[in-house]
Amino acid sequence: MKPNSSFTAVAFASALLFASAATAQEYDLVILNGRVMDPETLYDSIANVGISDGRIVEISKEPLTGAEEIDASGHIVAPGFIDTHFHWQQPMGYSLGLRDGLTSSMDIEEGCAGTIIAKWYEARAGVTQANYGCASSHELARSIVLDGFADQEILLHGPAAALETRKASGWSLTEADYDTGNQILQIIDKGLQDGALGIGSTLGYMRDGVTSREMFEVQKVGARYGRHTAVHTRFTPDNATFENLGLQEIIANALALDAPATINHYNNPGWRLGHEIIQRLQEQGFNIWGEIYPYAAGSTALNAVFLKPENWVDRLGHSYEDTLQDPVTGDFYTLETYNKGLEETPTKEIVLFKMPPEDSVKWLTLRGTTMASDAMFAEPLMAPWNTPFEELGNMHPRGAGARAATLRLGRENDIPMMHLLSILSYNAAHHLGRTGLKAMQERGRMQEGMVADIVVFDPETVTDNATYDQGSIPSTGFKAVIVHGEVTVRDDELLEVFAGQPIRFEPEDQPRFETVTEEAWNREFSTGMPDVAPGIPPQGAN
Repeated sequence: MKPNSSFTAVAFASALLFASAATAQEYDLVILNGRVMDPETLYDSIANVGISDGRIVEISKEPLTGAEEIDASGHIVAPGFIDTHFHWQQPMGYSLGLRDGLTSSMDIEEGCAGTIIAKWYEARAGVTQANYGCASSHELARSIVLDGFADQEILLHGPAAALETRKASGWSLTEADYDTGNQILQIIDKGLQDGALGIGSTLGYMRDGVTSREMFEVQKVGARYGRHTAVHTRFTPDNATFENLGLQEIIANALALDAPATINHYNNPGWRLGHEIIQRLQEQGFNIWGEIYPYAAGSTALNAVFLKPENWVDRLGHSYEDTLQDPVTGDFYTLETYNKGLEETPTKEIVLFKMPPEDSVKWLTLRGTTMASDAMFAEPLMAPWNTPFEELGNMHPRGAGARAATLRLGRENDIPMMHLLSILSYNAAHHLGRTGLKAMQERGRMQEGMVADIVVFDPETVTDNATYDQGSIPSTGFKAVIVHGEVTVRDDELLEVFAGQPIRFEPEDQPRFETVTEEAWNREFSTGMPDVAPGIPPQGAN
């Protein structure tokens, strides 16, 4: 008997539907109908994203289903933002960063004491909302050796330990000798052995104590691990000539050691030349990069060495009355109140106005840079993650709003979105990934297989709300901020989710430290050859 054709067609269609349903994958989370942008491949299209087990599994034009869905219509779906210069490595600091799209929060300038790196990471495992990481600190190693600072509880505060250690002065002003110099280097090496991201050096705060030999040896410690040294350079802030002399010192060391390097916040006088030097080196393949942030003012401690009146006022020609502000009262300092403050609250945070406001937009257009906020602290330092922002003391607005400020200024000045996403995320991941850091080789990208650290935001409304008067007001315009596949911010509300992952190298069993000889430490220049050498080495000689 001839089969019924209509029945056969229905049966065939039903079989196809069943097969499709059997093979269709339901993801843990799907992001639907968003403008997916990837700064590495320049992918830019309306698509759906499927996420499972903390990773991006599929980016497709086809419909996707998931246990949880986010409708991203009219929104950009981009890699989670990465900040390598975020000092407030505490619960409330992570909270404000997440409200600003920050999924990976690291401090590679001040850093953490090398002696406590392992414990610092352990303390954050499973209880941190954003990804976290720290460098091995040059400054804190000097505090331990030269000032005898030994309070382990304070050191476990990480970068914030400087609020206490800077009350002494040996770390800044004392020149290390052969014995103390090697002790400093050994502590830095211990941090790298335990997985620190690199070396962080606040050289600009220690320029009277750190010799050029010491700085070279510090970078040599990092070079043995293939890790970078990030430096607040020797003369920052200063004039255009001295700024770039400081930058050139670090870059010359890096080139001699074949090591990566970061020039911290070079958005200061002389920045055009600084950027040209960095960009030319990048074009030649060197893993050297620099940071900027979109504010005309910085922030630092009142007792910073470069703020001494003989330097800031007499030599550089500034006045406290229009550059040095108390963020709590809003008042500007005078010489009298400055001296009084040094006696009463020497490590108090201040806001320092030092550049023309119009330069902020120019910095955001620079290729090959990273937007690193240099976020400072607010009181109370150890506030719980869900503390209402109204209860926080004032701080520089870059801690709460640097990423949204970048997006807002980009919108107002027609800076391409793909470029903004590069400086907010991919560039940092790219450079750190080149040092062998796996955690950054799989972040900063919207690609299948990558870790699902993602931001979803409205490009027309995303904005910073923090100001110099009220620096801790969170940003708005974020539909979702996703950390390791888990929604941590939804519709500008921070959720009770602790998905943060450690950003670190695998600890090593043995240190790589090598003692610097007394002869080398005490000589300005060490050739490794006899004092009297005939002629010059032939070309190509080692």
